[in-house]
Amino acid sequence: MKVYLTCLLLMLSVIASAQEMDTVFLKNLLESHRDLFEHVLNHPTHNEVQILYTQIDRDENNMPHFRSYSYRLNANHYFYPASTVKLPTAIFALEKMNEINMKGLVMQQRRLTRKEMDKFIEKGLNINSTMITDSAFGGQTKVTHDSTAKNGLPSIGNYIKKILLVSDNDAYNRLYEFVGREEINQKLKKYNLNGTRIIGRLAIGDKGESTRHTNPIRFYNGDKLVYEKPALYDPNEYPMHPEHMVMGKGYLDSHDKLVMEPFDFSHNNIYPLADQQMVLKRLLFPETFPKEQQYNLTDEQYKLIYKYMSMWPTESRYPTYSPPAYYPAYCKWLFYGGDSLAVIKPHIRIFDKIGDSYGYDIDNAYIVDFQNKVEFMLSAVVQSNDDDIYNDNKYEYKTVCLPFMKNLAQVIYQYELKREKKYLPDLKKFKFRY
Repeated sequence: MKVYLTCLLLMLSVIASAQEMDTVFLKNLLESHRDLFEHVLNHPTHNEVQILYTQIDRDENNMPHFRSYSYRLNANHYFYPASTVKLPTAIFALEKMNEINMKGLVMQQRRLTRKEMDKFIEKGLNINSTMITDSAFGGQTKVTHDSTAKNGLPSIGNYIKKILLVSDNDAYNRLYEFVGREEINQKLKKYNLNGTRIIGRLAIGDKGESTRHTNPIRFYNGDKLVYEKPALYDPNEYPMHPEHMVMGKGYLDSHDKLVMEPFDFSHNNIYPLADQQMVLKRLLFPETFPKEQQYNLTDEQYKLIYKYMSMWPTESRYPTYSPPAYYPAYCKWLFYGGDSLAVIKPHIRIFDKIGDSYGYDIDNAYIVDFQNKVEFMLSAVVQSNDDDIYNDNKYEYKTVCLPFMKNLAQVIYQYELKREKKYLPDLKKFKFRY
């Protein structure tokens, strides 16, 4: 019995130790390149740096296995997630669309052939269905046209493209209104994203009661109404109390008047870095999750997201994004630092979702080098707000945050180029014609 207990304790100890995340490797890596990271290394608390780096090793069947390393990772230390919340919302919009169609199939009350099923879904709600957004509460706005779409009409598909290509705020707001606040947060819980809440639109001053109300929406295929989503109200509260939700010494209010008291983020979205990488991992590598923990997406929907996540905005025809306002690295903080003059490496693609606001730069990325068979996940946040005033648009993005992001990814990429792998990855799943 004693031998059994000793073996059991030893086994549990090995498992616990394997589950502990390495917090030394990244610190040493940054220190070994102090010329690139000196500012942040000297002020890690002030710059609120958090990093999560995940190595990917494939087995003989090309199944990915992960090992993660962190630097100052702390789910309880709040940072404003900005546009990073758009990715889960886009995923949930596709899930909702699929669930609406499945309900329609169930109501057929007979077994359909595969051909009939495909035809039914094609005629039902789809990513190209015209999405007409109405208003039913103060501050809500209507949408009947979309000048960036090929046919001039709004749709779930075009909104998702705009979110992934250039992080369009209005596109996110429309999908937030389609899914509804309550369903978004139910889905977060379903996928064990327990540190995350998404409770508001972006860039329109959405606060208080207005965040609970989402617009009525109608969907059409041609002139045929295929689905009608009513106005919804979410009565639920989503209390979370991470540290550091009251920041700074002052802020500019909605009238650009300086208020000399800390800025309160306690009623904003919350999306910790580890949850961000988990959303991305589940999206890119669904085969590594149990069936019930995989997103309810079709193969074509996965491909749609992969393609537009990794596409340079200037490669897109509909929507169209042209220089000088847009450029290839427009939404690529990690590796390129969002530099309009960056020399793009054709064999490297970055599947990511960025966010920037209130001095925070965040990027949640999967970086792939098809030529050298390199792949890794990297998520990071850094902030710079030297005057400690919020809403004044005086942040050190270009001098502190973006150079840090660029150098971090490039240093890790150089490390990955030299890292030995038993099996090289087959990356064709992530190759697209753009």
